[in-house]
Order: sequence, then structure tokens, then C-alpha cells
Amino acid sequence: MWHVGGAALDSRMFIGTALYPSPEIMRRSIEASGAGVITVSLRRQAPDSDGGRAFWDYVRDLGLHILPNTAGCHSVKEAVTTAQMARELFDTRWIKLEVIGDTYNLQPDPIGLVEATRELISQDFEVFPYTTDDLVLCTRLAEAGCSTVMPWASPIGSGQGLLNPFNLDMIRKRLPDINLIIDAGIGRPSDAARALEMGYDGILINSAVALAQDPVVMARAFALAVESGRMAYESGIMPKRDFANPSTPTVGTPFWHGEPS
Repeated sequence: MWHVGGAALDSRMFIGTALYPSPEIMRRSIEASGAGVITVSLRRQAPDSDGGRAFWDYVRDLGLHILPNTAGCHSVKEAVTTAQMARELFDTRWIKLEVIGDTYNLQPDPIGLVEATRELISQDFEVFPYTTDDLVLCTRLAEAGCSTVMPWASPIGSGQGLLNPFNLDMIRKRLPDINLIIDAGIGRPSDAARALEMGYDGILINSAVALAQDPVVMARAFALAVESGRMAYESGIMPKRDFANPSTPTVGTPFWHGEPS
């Protein structure tokens, strides 16, 4: 059991709802993943408009925790307003906070991200900030009141995996009491397993599942990778060595001198 944002979850995997070939494949993929949390992007429309109501109803019917996000927001004001709309629409304090600073690689604006985080926490939101693998920025977000921080593995949708394991490892070691979820850049189940082996608490996945040739099977593969990675971390991974060490001891091994009679 994993406790995050005041909820008890069985799965350490969050999954997105974008890019799937169809709503039915999205549903089957989410179910195959075993995820307890799904993320959704809030479109700028009235909650009762017909444009997105069918989709929201479909998402609600899955019966999972919903984590709305402020995707596409480029300013503090825009992100805060979107979060307020999401709270009204989805009846949740949770918000995945994105304040984009660069439109090419979708890197977060660090200054705007911290400012928006402080403002939303003052409004009683449970903020899940999307950030880079910057130790200082992650620390500032934790100091602002975040119980969960979501550093990227690499740019959103790139599928490049964990580009800077050193940074991610340092963040984990320096923020031992914060839930850390890898968000963005994971392309393969092995990336997810590696993140969990490093001690990260969970992952958020979307493109790697939705854009797979078989999203349902890929979702299951990620579920197994997350479970395997966490089990490995909790059981204690063998440390690397700079020298060979035989797995079979030499003490007590019989030796023969010459030909047997």
C-alpha cells in the first residue's frame, strides 16, 4: 500500500488519458495497467458544455482517482485559474501543476512553478508539480509545502528514458521523506523498473503506452516493470564492485593432485 496525497493506492503507476487510438483502447489500457490514478488535461470550456462532457463522464466511470493537470499553461495566472476550474469540475484538491517555460522542449518555468505552487497550496490544493531533475528546484517545491514532487526523466514525450541518473539519484537521497514520481520521458518498461530500483515512489506514463502498437499489452508490461522495480529496491539490490568476486567459495573445494588411482 502506498500513501500519496492523502490516498492509499495499491499501484505505483499513474497513467494518462491522451493520444489513445480510441476511448475503448484507453479504457482497456488503463485497466491493464492496474493504475489507481489517471491524469486528465482540462480544456477551456464550461463544465456543462457538450464538447468534453462525454469524455469526462467516461473517465469518471473508471472509478479511479483523477489528477487534473494544467497542461499548456505558460503563466502563473493561467495555471492557477486552470487549477481552480479543475477543482470545480472534478471535485478534487489534487492538481498536477505545469507552468511551461519553453515551447520547444516543454521545460517548466522554475520561477513561475514555485510561485504558482505557493499560491495553490495557500488555496488548499494538493499540488503535484512537474519539474526538471534539478535538486534545488525540487527542494524549493518541497519547502513550499509539496508532499509529492514529479521530476522528469527527460522531456515530455521524448521516450529518451532516464537521461541523468546522477541528478535523479541525488534528488532521491536529499529528499528522503517526499514522494517522488518520475513524470515524462519514460519510453520503455525497463526505464520504469530502473526508476523504481533507484527508490522512486512511482511513475506517470502516457505516450509510451498510448503510442505503442498494442497499448493494452504495453500497459501490462509497464505494470510488471513497476512492480519488479519496487520489489528489487525493497529487497536490497546488490552493490556494484570494482573487482571480481566468485559466487562459489574456494574454501572446502576438493583438489586432486595428479591422476586418480
